[in-house]
Amino acid sequence: MSSVSAASAASTALYGGASGRRVTVRDLAAAKERHERWPMVTAYDAMTARVFDEAGIPVMLVGDSAAMVVYGYDSTLPVTVDDLIPLTAAVVRGSKRAMVIADLPFASYQASPQQALETAARFMKEAGAHAVKLEGGRRVLSQVEMLVSAGVPVMAHIGLTPQSVNVFGGYRVQGRGQSGDELMADAKALEHAGAFGVVLECVPADLAERVTASLSVPTIGIGAGAGTDAQVLVWQDLMGLTPRPAKFVKKYFDLAGEMDRAVRAYADEVVSGVFPAPEHSYH
Repeated sequence: MSSVSAASAASTALYGGASGRRVTVRDLAAAKERHERWPMVTAYDAMTARVFDEAGIPVMLVGDSAAMVVYGYDSTLPVTVDDLIPLTAAVVRGSKRAMVIADLPFASYQASPQQALETAARFMKEAGAHAVKLEGGRRVLSQVEMLVSAGVPVMAHIGLTPQSVNVFGGYRVQGRGQSGDELMADAKALEHAGAFGVVLECVPADLAERVTASLSVPTIGIGAGAGTDAQVLVWQDLMGLTPRPAKFVKKYFDLAGEMDRAVRAYADEVVSGVFPAPEHSYH
């Protein structure tokens, strides 16, 4: 590969690519055509967003998972639009290149396409989000169509949709057996409605691979095997902060252990009088 073509590849690559602008839905579509895989992670604050952005992460999701990892609830259901807008704004301010997607929380879009548009408009106008994500298959097609027609990029989410956990009877794998045909139909309908990508959560790997092959838009897997176009994880899960992560989570760092050691060392030095030392004091 020549130096010119290598530089061109580096500038167009989603992960770690060099660009003076934000990643867009066209970039994601182009990556699909190149068969280029890419990572997505959640983010909820400016400092974390800056670290991920500088690491080259092309897409960050301000997930309704904030209900659990930020606000301490035991499910995603209690979090509100007012809870998520400040977090989304912080992630936008903390990043320069990544596309920032805002999750539409439970009961903020299901009632009608108009409700979905009003909610999405708040995330885009008040927080600066570049796109939104919503859960559901064919039952939310009218919402997707309304948003897309209004100029709001939409990422869809099917399979295990945590906002519907009470209907599913818990966090269970979706799409096994004949229900796989329904999931495939949902994915195709969402693409037809204008969704620029589809999250597949907790579905059999072979089904996720078939869905990925059948769509012209990228699929983003979480607990869906390696055959999707992209992968997403909650950052606290991959960094080892979550005490009991799901089966699909790989822990890349023991951040909980490192934080425990650091705060204990700090506390011990305060108690013993070692900290602050002269170099930490003003004279």
